[in-house]
Amino acid sequence: MTPAQAPPSHGWFSALLQSADFARAYTVAVLGAVFASFAIERLAGRVTYVSIIVGLCVLGVAVLVARRQEISLLRLVPTTLVLFLGWALASVFWSSDAATSFWSWVTTLALAFLAVVIGHVRDTLQTARALGDVLRALLAVSLAIEVLSGILLDVPFAFLGVQGNLAELGPVQGIFGTRNMLGFVAVLALITFLIEYRTQSVRPGVSFASVVLAGGLAALSDSPTVLVLAVGVGLAVGALALVRHTRPEHRGALQLGLGTLVVVGVIAGYLARHPIIAWIGAGTDFSMRVDLWNVMVDWVRFEPVLGWGWFGAWSTREYPFSYINYVLDASHATGLNAYFDVLLQLGWVGLSLLVALAAIALVRGWLAASERRSVVYAWTPLILVALLIDSVFESFTLVGIGWMMLVLCAVRAGQSRSWRERIDAPGTEGGLPHDAAGA
Repeated sequence: MTPAQAPPSHGWFSALLQSADFARAYTVAVLGAVFASFAIERLAGRVTYVSIIVGLCVLGVAVLVARRQEISLLRLVPTTLVLFLGWALASVFWSSDAATSFWSWVTTLALAFLAVVIGHVRDTLQTARALGDVLRALLAVSLAIEVLSGILLDVPFAFLGVQGNLAELGPVQGIFGTRNMLGFVAVLALITFLIEYRTQSVRPGVSFASVVLAGGLAALSDSPTVLVLAVGVGLAVGALALVRHTRPEHRGALQLGLGTLVVVGVIAGYLARHPIIAWIGAGTDFSMRVDLWNVMVDWVRFEPVLGWGWFGAWSTREYPFSYINYVLDASHATGLNAYFDVLLQLGWVGLSLLVALAAIALVRGWLAASERRSVVYAWTPLILVALLIDSVFESFTLVGIGWMMLVLCAVRAGQSRSWRERIDAPGTEGGLPHDAAGA
């Protein structure tokens, strides 16, 4: 065989990494691993979960290298994400435990990297479809576990955190550890399933069953945040539909009016927070959160600019988390509010960067959804709305599922509308390779 006839080195492997089938399998694997992280850690241990994430990161690097001709380095990562991660890394130097803080940052970086890879190998519809498939499976498993524990065996599954309350109509946790996490995942699933239905990307029967499954588990979770999330996302859907059906020349004024209405609504909601809390029946739950936030704010005053160092989920043996729990006689693993949590850990600088990351992504995603014909573009801003609302009551957006989804949506939004489009080289369409966009 002559040199001209010899096959290129590793040609088959490179072709595999660039294929649409591999991109779909990789996306499903990443989403499945991260969304099932609690169950994986409880069943196989944290080392197993970490090994899975490391393996997926190695594959992600290989995918980006194989697709390097299709991907623009300039548009690879949102600038605000780089700044936030850079500030979190810098906080290691003034953290009370540099080693723990550093490895927490590595975990944050790894999940962000996986989200970036997915954002560059799948378009919005493909991402929503992969997430829909993953959440259908995980919610079905959650329901099966609850039926087995609460009805057939009537025995709690302590190793999974399942209390077996299905016969009493909740609260249930599924395989996600807590009722609030199950409710949060169910809302993300509802958004995704409805987008699938509107785009006709799955059969109507599958869409209907999926919506019933997610809605039923959201109700059975008995999470006080689910109702707030449902109302907030519902209002966002209505506002987006109104904008999409408005003449282009009138959209600017309508968007400005809606923005003003949101600001007024947030202020009114804060002023009327006590009646709202009483209405949704979350008084005790919210009172506990307020006590926690008050103590956190006291500690923020000591380090208002820099914060106490990045940990993500709290290291309960580290200062000041251990002292906060001691004062409250509790064992909180997070600040139960992403904004207060990042303020405590990274100060006002970190909070400003996180808000900028989320706000820019939301504006970009919202504008793309309001201007483009396909309803699939609504997926990104609606997921972001759910994340931002849930961040008022939980710190999910800083770790695990929530953090990966925030970064994924930021990458998707940045590819739809970005200042980089004016200076980027041709060869990509909407931030995606031409072959990926049509795969």
